[in-house]
Amino acid sequence: MTEQTYKFYTGIDVSKYKLDVKISNNNDLLQVANNEIGLKELIKQLPNKKNSLIVLEASGGYEQLAANHLRSKKFKVAIVNAKRVRDFAKASGKLAKTDSIDANVIMAFAKAFNPIPQASSTAEETERLNYLNRRSQLVKMIAREKQYLEKSPKDFHRDIQKHIKYLEKELAKLEGLLKMLIKKDPELKNKVERLDDIKGVGEVTAMNILLEMPELGHLTPKEAAALAGVAPYNRDSGQMKGKREIWGGRVPVRSALYMAILTAIKFNPLIKRFYDRLIQKGKLKKVAMVACMRKLIIIMNAMIRDNTLWQPKIK
Repeated sequence: MTEQTYKFYTGIDVSKYKLDVKISNNNDLLQVANNEIGLKELIKQLPNKKNSLIVLEASGGYEQLAANHLRSKKFKVAIVNAKRVRDFAKASGKLAKTDSIDANVIMAFAKAFNPIPQASSTAEETERLNYLNRRSQLVKMIAREKQYLEKSPKDFHRDIQKHIKYLEKELAKLEGLLKMLIKKDPELKNKVERLDDIKGVGEVTAMNILLEMPELGHLTPKEAAALAGVAPYNRDSGQMKGKREIWGGRVPVRSALYMAILTAIKFNPLIKRFYDRLIQKGKLKKVAMVACMRKLIIIMNAMIRDNTLWQPKIK
């Protein structure tokens, strides 16, 4: 969520062949083809780009053509997690079990939450992100094979172990290539090295966070926490008052922060002291962990913004 507000909000429901569009100052629902011709028609209907935000639900990649085209024309565009929109629709009483998310709901979500628009990716950024996504796939495959190894009969152990070794070799090769791509960008390389210097973070976590969250360093603390998916939101319903939950944000960033905090609460003096203080106050371990994740991403954002090094002093 961003603190900026807009005069106009546009929600776009994306499918493979068409775009359903709802603009806040127009009662009509527009429909155009999900191709360059349709997007040219859409741009003629859109309000002033300086005062408007366009929001699309992530739709398995079908949203990328529209998002990239609109960004190339200098429109502010945010792609949001489908679960966030679906939860919003349910909370608003606008979604039955058989209903689908529509442009009206996405537009209403945009008005309510002002999601942070993402900048266009360069060819180099896209290439690095593709490598990072492939790395995540290999890590998941290795984890699954190790689970199969524990549960499978001994007759299959040799083949599974062989496959694990092959996947680990491919993972090492891919990580080497990803590091080479990062070294080609001196500014990004410097950012990775600075975040890597935080005890508990590590090079892989630093790469994950910087590639999945390129806005880091250009956000307010609240925006950084929200985009990482570690900002608490109130959940008051009936007799249940004062309950706060985290939701939305970028799952890969939140996962990377979680893995970093597992180490940081043991070996990073600043994070450990913060975690211990929360536990002493009676906070649940899960709540304390999330608070530490939030503190860490805010520190990272400040380090990148101010071009500073990690300061391990305990405050």
